[in-house]
Amino acid sequence: MTAKKGYWIALIDVRDQEIYKKYIEANAKAFAKYGARFVVRAGRYENPETPTGNRHVVVEFDSYDTAVACYQSPEYQEASKYRLAGSTGHFVIVEGA
Repeated sequence: MTAKKGYWIALIDVRDQEIYKKYIEANAKAFAKYGARFVVRAGRYENPETPTGNRHVVVEFDSYDTAVACYQSPEYQEASKYRLAGSTGHFVIVEGA
């Protein structure tokens, strides 16, 4: 049986573009190490029902366990300091098809 993929889904309100740019630069190391693939990364969007933020991201990993390991890695935890300083939002790690 093949493991199901893992996904990060983030609905973000970026408050400080300069700090958030540092997050994007810093997270590249963790994403490369864990084989992350961007499915959605800040494209056009509409909020037909309720506000969801001004940046939307879906990141795919080979498995749920890999997605969790990437989040918990020292590389990502260091990068996340910039995300938390420059934005607010909702972030979830889910198992998918």
